[in-house]
Formats: sequence, C-alpha cells, structure tokens
Amino acid sequence: MSAVFKQPDTRMRPLSLDDLNEIMEIEKRAYEFPWSAGIFSDCLRVGYCCWAYEENNQIIGYGVMSVAAGEAHILNLTVQPDSQRRGIGEKLIKQFVQLAQRYEVDMILLEVRPSNKAAISLYAKLGFNEISVRKAYYPTVNGREDALILACSLAQ
Repeated sequence: MSAVFKQPDTRMRPLSLDDLNEIMEIEKRAYEFPWSAGIFSDCLRVGYCCWAYEENNQIIGYGVMSVAAGEAHILNLTVQPDSQRRGIGEKLIKQFVQLAQRYEVDMILLEVRPSNKAAISLYAKLGFNEISVRKAYYPTVNGREDALILACSLAQ
C-alpha cells in the first residue's frame, strides 16, 4: 500500500468586499492590534492592490499594497497563524513584486516589527534591506514598538 498525499487546491486572486468577514477573522487571530474592516474597505474602495491566497476555497493569506509616484508600499501582509511557515507569505510578496513591476515601480517599501524575526528573515531572503526606523510606530500591550522600514529596489 502506498500513501498518496493530495496537494491542496491553491490560487491567488484579488480580494473583494465579500471577503471582509473572512479576512477579519484571520486578522483578529494574527494580531493583538488588527486592522479594522473599515481600513480594508477603504483600501479596496480606492483601488489598492489587495490579494488573497486561497487553499481549498478558503483564504489563508492576504496582502494590501499601494502604488504611487514610482513606489509601492506593502501595507499589510498576513498569513493565518496555523498556516505560517509554509511559504505562503513568500508567494504573496512575489505576487506584489510582479504587480509592482507591471506598474514600473522602482522600489517597494514595507514596515515590520523588529520583534518579528521570521518576517525579517523572509524579507531579507527576497531582497529587502533596512533603510530606516519609525520610532514608536506599532502599538503594544505595554506601549509602542518601533518599525523597521525595509526597501527592495526594482530599478533596472
């Protein structure tokens, strides 16, 4: 007898307002200080690049990126906690890099908590470098945490 593992049915697709309830459930599990449904709704309304990664017709990761003036800014990149460390974040970032290239963007920026070592490692692997620090950017239970500003140059 041989064990055959079925690969999950996966796809990357644009987010829609119909996804807000599912996204908010993930957001609340992933963060102590999650984005609100209103923030996601505003991002969709103004036309930001909002993408979902699905497995078996369920969202397990998503991201939001704005594009303006030759720059892209990844504003949110989230993978459901029980699906992390499976390469989904990397797939989402690569999707955003491809989109940024289509928009002829020179640079992609993002912020990350210094305490988020796994994310920092992933971003470094994908060519992001620290360029600055935003003091007291993120809320915490005990106050505020800085944000590292990372950038990836796409200029040829």
